[in-house]
Amino acid sequence: MRIDCLIVASTLMLTAAAQPPPRPWGQNPNGVRVFLWAGLKTHGPGQHDYPQFLADWSKLLTDRGAIVDGSLHAPSAADLEHTDVVVIYKGDAAYLSDEGKAAFAAFVKRGGGLISFHDSLCGPDPAAFAAYVGGGKKHGEVNFTLDAPVHYEVVDKTSPIMKDMSELTLFDESFYKMTWAENPAIHVLATAKIAPTRFAGEHKGEVVPQMWTYEHSLEGGPPARAFVWMQGHTYANFANYQIQRTLLRAIAWVGKRPVDELIDYVAPPRPTRPPTAGTQ
Repeated sequence: MRIDCLIVASTLMLTAAAQPPPRPWGQNPNGVRVFLWAGLKTHGPGQHDYPQFLADWSKLLTDRGAIVDGSLHAPSAADLEHTDVVVIYKGDAAYLSDEGKAAFAAFVKRGGGLISFHDSLCGPDPAAFAAYVGGGKKHGEVNFTLDAPVHYEVVDKTSPIMKDMSELTLFDESFYKMTWAENPAIHVLATAKIAPTRFAGEHKGEVVPQMWTYEHSLEGGPPARAFVWMQGHTYANFANYQIQRTLLRAIAWVGKRPVDELIDYVAPPRPTRPPTAGTQ
């Protein structure tokens, strides 16, 4: 009898373990699947706050109807199998290991989408990363303004991603001396003139894309999409109303969803709990 009870108990435990865990309340089971790749904080207060981004945007995107995963390390091949869009906000993310390169190549080849914020596009081989997102920045070069005003000129006012964007000015950082993909080329959404900081040198006044999309295919795979926002040095700019809504639309677009899916999503009402004993 004791052996039979142990067998039944073990069977019940294995059955329970095989069942998927319950979803977080309000999670949209049909939402775009987003992996947030963040990193450890690298700069002073209020700057490059990658861990805070992982915390804030995992909640924001879940509330907006996305299915969110993420980490402070690169997604594995197994992670990417269940991902539509990888959002990268991590310094020097373009330093990919051989394993990481293979995983990203396979992901993009099957049509997976990439989003890059700020210095995520910085690495040792800007042309290689430009092949994924349309542009790359060489690590170790003076190719940045540091803290400076960035005044956006919206180039494509017809893009559905740019519905809420006007020609505002942010205090942030922009890059120059970029390496651009050529075939196909990027589609520019917004530009800014390089501010005359002590780092800008002869590049001050140069007009450089700050937001762009990139559509391409790898080795005969289906079309893949990418979006880049060059700012994010000042973390508070992620909460700017126009910027946040633009980024939400970009994530949906890159994930090949209706562009307003994350903007318009309304979570189901929270279920009411039955009264407990002794309460009115």
